[in-house]
Formats: sequence, structure tokens, C-alpha cells
Amino acid sequence: MKNMSPWWIRIPVIFFIIFGLMEYFIDSGEKPAFIEYPITQFFLLMVLLILIAIELILKSIENVMFQTLSAEGKERYLESKSKQLEWSWGKKMYQKLLGSKPVEAEGEIILDHNYDGIKELDNKLPPWWVYLFYATIIFGVIYLIRFEIYGDYDQDLEYEMEVAAAQAEIEAYKKTAKDLVDVNTVELLTEASDISAGKSIFEANCVVCHMADGGGGIGPNLTDEYWILGGGIKNVFNTISEGGRAGKGMVSWKQTLKPVEMAQVSSYLLTFQGTTPANPKAAEGDLWVDENATQPEGATEEEAPKQETDSTSVVLCD
Repeated sequence: MKNMSPWWIRIPVIFFIIFGLMEYFIDSGEKPAFIEYPITQFFLLMVLLILIAIELILKSIENVMFQTLSAEGKERYLESKSKQLEWSWGKKMYQKLLGSKPVEAEGEIILDHNYDGIKELDNKLPPWWVYLFYATIIFGVIYLIRFEIYGDYDQDLEYEMEVAAAQAEIEAYKKTAKDLVDVNTVELLTEASDISAGKSIFEANCVVCHMADGGGGIGPNLTDEYWILGGGIKNVFNTISEGGRAGKGMVSWKQTLKPVEMAQVSSYLLTFQGTTPANPKAAEGDLWVDENATQPEGATEEEAPKQETDSTSVVLCD
């Protein structure tokens, strides 16, 4: 038998084929399956051991059968096994694409020209070069008809299309990249992990002014519907980022907190809306109504309670 491939090629090839199939069929998200599911590592180890065991078994069977052969049979077997795989089809295709005559047949295409003993061969152009040349002609004709006759898009239009597509991808990325959020793209976060992170930030930085239950102290009450600089996620985010009114005690947090952290704490403190704190501070600012919220029919604005002025009224404070 011909030696198609040695064991040290067969085992890795089969192993990586099985590995690739496993990664393809197992849904492991962004991580590879063998990392996301450690049990697959045991599976791959067993596959490798089985492949090695099969090779050892086949080698043993081959040795046993070899011992049963006669001396002449052993010689023929070893001679047959030593033969290497010959890519006859590949060689024929190579010769066909090259289109050249072998050295032994050059006498058939030699010309009568003789330049001081130097003779010339009448070789044809290589078929691969000829086919490529024909392909460029076909491409040129199609290009001419498409862009010069029918007036398809030009370079300027192509550039504008590419820029528009890139801009759309950037905007889509900004919507999912929390660290790139700003006052124009921020949205109310509702995931438990975001609310929990916002609570931690609030308790570490804001409790001293607003109380743990949002009832207000130095800073205003966060549980009512009255806001000094506007309510809603965008206004609150902007207040935390840029700070409160000049000289009123509210500092800008954009140098301390990341955009995602400001979005998280903004979303958390909005959860205080409608709750009842232990010692609520009197309402400050103006009644804020979300323009995008639907108003029930017959609803009327309630009269604003008497306002108290506080020179240090803020949404967040240091």
C-alpha cells in the first residue's frame, strides 16, 4: 500500500476537524466553546487519546500481519509502502496551464534562426496568461457599458455612500457603547446590574446631600416631581456631568465619573420618583412634565406647592 500520509499528519488534521465542528455547533457566544464550557476540554482530550489509540492499534495489526508474510511478500510490501503519493493530476494540470514543451521535445519547435549558435524556440503564450488576458477584455467591456454608457455611480457618489454607511455604523455603535454615551444619546437604564452599580455610586458620593432614601438634605428632594434644572434622564445626566447652578454647591462630575457611571447613577436616582422618604424636604424648582409622556384625558396640572429657596439646592453634590 502507498503511504498516503504519516500518523503525525493524520492525528492533528482529524483532531482539528473535530475541534472545528465542535466550535461550529456549540453556541458559546463571544467566547470559544472550550473556554465557555470546560467540559469540552475533557471531550477534546478524550478525542486525542482515542485517535492515538487507533493509530497504535492499526500499527500493531500491521506489524502482526507483516510477520505472517513470506520473505518475498515482505520485500514487495516494504517496496510498495515506500512509494510516495504522486500528484499525477496536479502535474498534468500544471503542464497544461504552462503550455510549454519538455526539454526532450524542444526539437519540434526550434526555429531556423541561428545567432552565433543561439537558437530560438517557437513557444506559445502560456494558456494561463492568455485566459487572464481574455478575462481583462471581458471586464473592460462590462465596465465600459456599466459606467460609461448606462452611467452607474461615479467615484463621488461612491464616496458619499461609503461615508453615509460609516456614519450609520458609528451611530449604531454609539448606541450600544455605554462609555461613549453623552447627553444626546443617554437613555434610561433598567437592567438590574446598571441600577445596582448606580446605587453604589450614589451611596458613595451623593448620600451626604440627598440622603439614602433621596429625601434631600443639603441637596433637593429627589422623590417629588419638582426639579431645579429639569427632570428626566437627559436633564439629570447633564446636571451630573456639567454641575448645578454656578455657586450653588453642585460640582461637575464628568472628570470623576465615566459616562456609563453617570448614566447608571442618573437612572438609579430616578427610581426615587414616587417613593416616600423618612424626612422629605420641601419641593424645589418647577414641576417637570415629560413632553413625550402621554397625558390622560381630563388631567389638570396641580398647583405647585410653596417653594423654598436654598442657595445650595442641587441634584448631586460632592
